[in-house]
Formats: sequence, structure tokens, C-alpha cells
Amino acid sequence: MRNLALFLTLLALVACQSGPQDSVTSAPGHGAIAVQVMPNPIVATKVSGDTYDFPFEVVVRETAGRPVTVTRIGIRVLLGGGLTLHEESWDADRIRGLGYNTTIQGRTEVRYRFNPRKEVPDDRLFGGVSAELRVDAVDDTGAATSASTSVTVRR
Repeated sequence: MRNLALFLTLLALVACQSGPQDSVTSAPGHGAIAVQVMPNPIVATKVSGDTYDFPFEVVVRETAGRPVTVTRIGIRVLLGGGLTLHEESWDADRIRGLGYNTTIQGRTEVRYRFNPRKEVPDDRLFGGVSAELRVDAVDDTGAATSASTSVTVRR
């Protein structure tokens, strides 16, 4: 269970971005973002034994025509019924320290491709784990915007 939770945490980290957009907040006339993870659900591919590959792409789009800077990415990994398994967040310095760009120009997108390999000791976890991903950003005037999405994993 811990390995799958760590994978979904990585998803959020990478995830300045995520699946079909669930919610967006921004002020009129200011920058806005949308996040997506493709595919959603992420399809785990068995490599051998308890080891799986989890290929996915994370997309963050600026949708209002203004440059934005990602300030925080947070993830909450949930077991069915809403039980939180893991929660983590990354600020802009930490995101840049991992080699990711935090700036997105107006009406453009940033994409990240990943294929982490993780051990999943119990296949039943594929049926009950999800993650909520939230990305916070500010536009070139300092106005805040955020977007969030839910991501699931299946075999």
C-alpha cells in the first residue's frame, strides 16, 4: 500500500498538473490554469512479480492568456471511503529543484512524461486507491489561481 501511495505522491509532484479538470478558481481578467493527467485512469503494466510500470503524462495549461507561475503542488492519496493514506506538497523552489519549469506563458501548456516503476504488494489496491491533485499558481499581476483533479489507477 505504501509503494502505491508513494507512486501517487510522485504523480502529484510531477503533477503540477492532472486529469479532466474537476475545479478551477481564478479572478476574472487574470491568469487561470487547468490540469490534466493522461491517461486517467493511469494503466499499470506488470513488469514482473509485484513490479509495475505506471506511464502517464501531466499537462498544465494556462487558459486566460496571461503568464502564470506555479507556486505549490499538493496531493492527497485516498483509500475508498475517503481515508487519507498520504498527503504531501511541494513549493515552487522544490519543484524547480527537481528540474521542472514553474512558468507557463499565456495560452500555452507544459507537459511532463513519466514512467515510474513501483512495487504493488497487493493487486486489490488497484480497485480502491485514488488521488486528489491541486496546483496553485499566480499570474503576472500576483493574482492567485488554482486547479484540481482526481486521478485513479487500474491494471
